[in-house]
Amino acid sequence: MSIEKQKILSAKDLSKTFSNDSVQQHVLKNLNISIYKGDFTVIMGNSGSGKSTLLYALSGMDRPSMGTIMYYTDEDGTETDISNFSNDKLAMFRRDHVGFVFQQNYLNDSMSALDNVMVCGLLKNTDRKALANKAKELLESVEIGEADFRKFPTQMSGGQQQRVAVVRGVINSPEVLFADEPTGALNSQNTENVLNILSNLNNEGQSIVMVTHTIKAAERGNRIIYLSDGIISDEIDLGPYAGDYKDESNPDLEHAKERHQRLKNFLQDMGW
Repeated sequence: MSIEKQKILSAKDLSKTFSNDSVQQHVLKNLNISIYKGDFTVIMGNSGSGKSTLLYALSGMDRPSMGTIMYYTDEDGTETDISNFSNDKLAMFRRDHVGFVFQQNYLNDSMSALDNVMVCGLLKNTDRKALANKAKELLESVEIGEADFRKFPTQMSGGQQQRVAVVRGVINSPEVLFADEPTGALNSQNTENVLNILSNLNNEGQSIVMVTHTIKAAERGNRIIYLSDGIISDEIDLGPYAGDYKDESNPDLEHAKERHQRLKNFLQDMGW
C-alpha cells in the first residue's frame, strides 16, 4: 500500500507573459504542478522552455501573469495563496519559507563567508549567538572549516563560494530549497561536491526543486519533470538516488545503472 505524499505547494493555471515593444512572449501556459514534501524535484527542458521562469514563480521571486500559487505551511497545515501578496508580504514569506541557490552565487564580496550566511539568518532570527553557531555548523557540514569562516568570497574557490551559497539558502530552515542551475558555473569536481551536499540535505528531509540541463545533476532527483514550450510534457519517478552508475565500488551499482538508463530513455522520448 503506497503512502500518500504531503503536498507542500501547488500552482494552478500558471501563466507568465513577457511584453517587449508590443510583442508578447508566452513563457508559461496554464501550467499546473504540485510539489511534495521530501521530494528532490528536478525540472528539465530545452533552452527557452520556461524552466527558470517556473522556478522563480513557484518560489515567489517573480509574479505569474495569471494563476495561483498555494503553499501548505508546516506550522499549522493551512493553505496560503501567495499569488496576490504585496511585495513586502511576499518578501516576508520568502524569508520564512523559501531558500534559493542561484547559478551565480551572488555573495557579498565585502563580507566574510560567515557574515554572508549570517546576514540572511538575521532577517528571521534575532538570537545572534544561536544563529552564529548554526551557521558555523552548517558551513562545517559542507567542508568550509573554521579557518575559512572569515575569508572573503574573492579569497575562496568557486566551489567553496557555491557551498557557502547553499548554506545561505538553508540557514532559515526553508520548507523548500529552490536551485537554478546550481552547478552550471562549476568544474566537474566542484559540481560533484555541490550535488552531494544537495543529496545529503534531501536525505535529511529537505524538499528541493532544482532546474538543470545535465543528466548528471538530474540523477540526484527522485522526480523529473520535463517542460516544453511552457507546459509540462511528462514526468518520471526514479525513486531515491542510488549513487554513481559509473562507480564500480557502488554497492547499489546495478540499480544505479538501471536508474540512469530509465532517465536517459525518458529524456530521449522527450526529444532532449
